[in-house]
Amino acid sequence: MPPPIKVELVPHDPVWAEIAAEESLRLKEALGALLVVVHPIGSTAIPEIHAKPIVDLMPVVGNLQQFDRNQSKIEQLGFRWWGELGLPGRRYCTKNDPATMVRLVQLHCYEQGSPEIVRHVAFRDYLCRHPRLARQYEQMKTECQLQHPNDSHAYSECKSKWIQRIELEAIAFFAPVLPVD
Repeated sequence: MPPPIKVELVPHDPVWAEIAAEESLRLKEALGALLVVVHPIGSTAIPEIHAKPIVDLMPVVGNLQQFDRNQSKIEQLGFRWWGELGLPGRRYCTKNDPATMVRLVQLHCYEQGSPEIVRHVAFRDYLCRHPRLARQYEQMKTECQLQHPNDSHAYSECKSKWIQRIELEAIAFFAPVLPVD
């Protein structure tokens, strides 16, 4: 498990979308047809709210076992491979700046068809469509950061109940347009 890191919340930065696009392209070049899509997720994908300056990406692959066989390709891109890290069906990878060791990017990789994909994308899109709710999330994040300024694990746990509640709302909101398979 990666060690906890200091929790820093900064204003939204349009550069995050550029980093997401660049990393997505690098992943596509490394994985080819195995990579179905890369979704920007998390707070860096929600405009107008403060976030930890770590770009969260969710690569969706056609086959998780084939993806596992490409671990060395992911590591050659500068990522550290952590495996499932407590979430079955996920592969978690982190990329740090080699000079400062500051975390830059996190990958939350899933196989196509995983319900986790819907959960993450629905949450992001729901907050993007509901700015008032996004501001509530930002307030929750700020409160959790004040309680756990040096422990990203405790910070994440602090937010988890709120996120789970909103994820259910988001999935229900998007249910009429979600794919059935």
